[in-house]
Amino acid sequence: MQSSDKRYLFLIVLHLIIGLALYYLPFFPKIYGYSILVGGIYFVINARNKNNEVLYAAAYIVGSEVVLRMTNGNPIYEFSKYGVMIFMLLGIYYSGISKNAIPYWLYLILLIPGLVIGYYSLEGIESIKNAISFNISGPLCLGICSLYCYARKVTFKQMNEILLLIGLPIISCSIYLYLYTPELKDILTGTGSNFETSGGFGPNQVATILGLGMFVFFSRLIFFSPSTFLFVLNSIVAVEISYRGLITFSRGGIVTSLLMLIVLILVTYLKINSKARMKMNYILLALILGIVGTWVFSSTQTNGLINKRYANQDINGRVKEDHFTGREVLAKDEIAAFLAHPFLGAGVGKTSEDRQKKTGILALTHNEMTRTIGEHGTLGILALLLLLITPLFLYFENKVHIYLLCFVLFWLLTINHAAMRLAAPAFVYALSILKIKMSPENQYE
Repeated sequence: MQSSDKRYLFLIVLHLIIGLALYYLPFFPKIYGYSILVGGIYFVINARNKNNEVLYAAAYIVGSEVVLRMTNGNPIYEFSKYGVMIFMLLGIYYSGISKNAIPYWLYLILLIPGLVIGYYSLEGIESIKNAISFNISGPLCLGICSLYCYARKVTFKQMNEILLLIGLPIISCSIYLYLYTPELKDILTGTGSNFETSGGFGPNQVATILGLGMFVFFSRLIFFSPSTFLFVLNSIVAVEISYRGLITFSRGGIVTSLLMLIVLILVTYLKINSKARMKMNYILLALILGIVGTWVFSSTQTNGLINKRYANQDINGRVKEDHFTGREVLAKDEIAAFLAHPFLGAGVGKTSEDRQKKTGILALTHNEMTRTIGEHGTLGILALLLLLITPLFLYFENKVHIYLLCFVLFWLLTINHAAMRLAAPAFVYALSILKIKMSPENQYE
């Protein structure tokens, strides 16, 4: 076994042990959470960000966010978003910002009117604080990450190291879920999203981060599994994370991951030579067998309920009338808010407050696009267009960035089913506007 393989195995085993400690040691999650922040800050300051260390530190926070939330290891609930912003600001302090990052300055400026309106229209100081924390932390995180990342050069190898640092704590999350989840036959009573298979936490967010982990390790099968040992190891990790994601019964994160893999495969095929395509065909066959095998195993373990979930059926096989589990009602409220306040919007947090007054229930949006439109109005539409168009425009000058379209797709689909409750869509989006440098030893052909 090569020394690089040993180091990689060590990292996998280390995060397996971290998963065990998170479950069995009540005090460990807090130690883990604070260590990530303090260790990351030391790592960046000591290196003065000479090799974009902030991206490594932020990536690890993104990957660990969900498992820290479900184990109460975060210093504060929104710790991960603020932690990522702290690292990005450190990076900006040491390394500056591209003078061409104007789209992201404009994006942040376009958010200000909605924030001001929300500040004056929300009732109560606590409502204002919660609205700012919950609704603005995600967009603010995205804007600051993008300012740092815009056209910043990294190698293909570095990009994959960043993705690995997202994926490693997701292994710990998967181990924790394995230990936390009871026997499936004892808890599966329907086809809805399941909190007991999601560590007692929101299945939507858990499936989102597991889906991202699934993408990370399946992509490593394609690009970073030169030996049989690494191929088998990455396959085992990818399949385990995929299985954990499937049995949350939350579809958004898993479907997003599959679509990202499809895009990655298509983009890669267009860029590699015929000899490399022959090699990749074998990898694709193994990948397909892994995904199909995981699905069949999941179906067996859930007595076919997972099949019904993805077919939008209830436990008796009847097709559900509601395809979006009530989320379309929330989206309609936010569109109505836009129609009532088309230019500047209703203000940050106002749609949730109005909904609570009307129904008595605090129902938070799952869709960042309709929330942005409803609470920021036409300025919100312009902000979203800037986010969508800018990386696609950069792609024409950065076609070696084979992950670019995958990252934009992750952001776009995730904010449509899970809003920006996690730091992941903000950070992954920002990775799409990095500029990839290829060297002979880094070629993916």
